[in-house]
Amino acid sequence: MIDLLIASILGDSRTRHLSFEHLPERGSVIALVDELQTIAFPGFFGRRELDRKSLPGHVEECVGGLSDHLYHEVCAALCYWKALAPVDGTGSGGGDGGSLSDDAQAECAAKAREIADEFLKRLPEVRRLLSLDVQAAYDGDPAAEHTDETIFCYPGVFAIMVHRLAHELYEMEVPLLPRIMSEYAHSTTGIDIHPGAKIGESFFIDHGTGVVIGETTTIGKNCKIYQGVTLGAKSFPKDSRGRIVRGAKRHPTLGDRVTVYASATVLGGDTVIGHDCVISGGVFLARSVPPGHVVRNVSPELVLRTNPDADGYESDASGI
Repeated sequence: MIDLLIASILGDSRTRHLSFEHLPERGSVIALVDELQTIAFPGFFGRRELDRKSLPGHVEECVGGLSDHLYHEVCAALCYWKALAPVDGTGSGGGDGGSLSDDAQAECAAKAREIADEFLKRLPEVRRLLSLDVQAAYDGDPAAEHTDETIFCYPGVFAIMVHRLAHELYEMEVPLLPRIMSEYAHSTTGIDIHPGAKIGESFFIDHGTGVVIGETTTIGKNCKIYQGVTLGAKSFPKDSRGRIVRGAKRHPTLGDRVTVYASATVLGGDTVIGHDCVISGGVFLARSVPPGHVVRNVSPELVLRTNPDADGYESDASGI
């Protein structure tokens, strides 16, 4: 049995990693998200007994640990990516790595330090955007009693927090880590946002479960989407060998102040939804819409009949 299992492992390079000196560690990346959350929302998460006097020391301590943690994870990801064998058109290859030269490791280490430093410099702007997202969640949901409730409870706020952080790493071309972060948020909230998506300020995802936002999606300011919405690809362009062309614009663009209601599907890289549009629930849309329009399906015909298992009720369809 052991021999068969070993033969299975050695027989498929896609499902193993051997001889890799550097590998990102998923659990450590998730811990990094938790550390970032304490910076994004201090006092809500992590240390609780904060005041104006203790805040500077707390932030300094958090940033020091975060800087080292982020540096090591980025360095591991860069080294891993450099050592990874090319993947051919069939998707095979890449199971056995090799040692990097000292010069290559030093190059990755220097690049990782630059990325970590730049990422920390971007955190104030990320926090500004998150503050607007929190306000948008409160303004957009009459069930919210306070902005604090949206931070503590709303999966959409957590998902967009992780996305805005992962997006910065994506923009700096850090391999793998942004996807680990976004898929962690996906598994936690049911909201799937690719870290490449460009999302404007004051963004709100209400309820959230089943939301999918593709890599090349662009979303303007003050937009709101509901559960089950897909902003996806209409088709995948392929090259002469039938392989998917990566990096092309595949997902839609939403202008400012667009609302997309539950279970709507908007597809295509050439699909542009103009500003101030409303996409009603259940709509399937694969073409552009001019600004200031409402898109809805024709109302379905409803049929009302008496339930034979319910005693004492007579059919009354007058309200339908």
